[in-house]
Amino acid sequence: MQVTLHNQKGETVGKAKLPKELFEVAMNPDLVYQVAVTQAANRRQGTTHTKNRGEVRGGGRKPWRQKGTGRARHGSIRAPQWRHGGVVFGPRKDKVYGGKINKKMKQKARAMVLSAKAANNMIVVLDRLEIDEPKTKSMVQVLENIKKANDNFKKGSVLIATPEYDKNIMLASRNLANAAVIEAAKLNVLDLLNSKCLLMPQTAIAALTRNK
Repeated sequence: MQVTLHNQKGETVGKAKLPKELFEVAMNPDLVYQVAVTQAANRRQGTTHTKNRGEVRGGGRKPWRQKGTGRARHGSIRAPQWRHGGVVFGPRKDKVYGGKINKKMKQKARAMVLSAKAANNMIVVLDRLEIDEPKTKSMVQVLENIKKANDNFKKGSVLIATPEYDKNIMLASRNLANAAVIEAAKLNVLDLLNSKCLLMPQTAIAALTRNK
């Protein structure tokens, strides 16, 4: 697939070739859904936690004798039916939400999402992406230039894929609400779906090909 190659000023400087094994793959919605849901579940931290009757403080003594009082029998004041008692089916921090997805399934699903974005003109390839100083206004200017070249970038979030870790680009983008930066080798289905458009330099294509 051939796409227009731009520079950081938004000007057309030539053509870039996107490998068909990554950008011309037929969509399988079921596979993309399965991978996206699993990746989202694996990111859950599971920090919410409630104590059961064995973890709540107190209740070591039987509140009253078993028989003869006329009241219902109880063994502990920290049973779930008591105030300040344990929680029966509350959230637990030791619960595992995530699952496992095979490597080939993840790679195939990623190629499907990339192909869909390429087909809908939601990918812009730059001849280079370099920022001399880690300033937000520098990245804002680059994105404004790209918006003039591609109408799809005018609204929605942008995912910026770099061939390797670039400190200046990372720092210049972290204060932008609608922009995120990721290394091309770490590009995944969930981040692609959470962003409307993809912006990457031409060197990032080679990094994607190595990690296909």
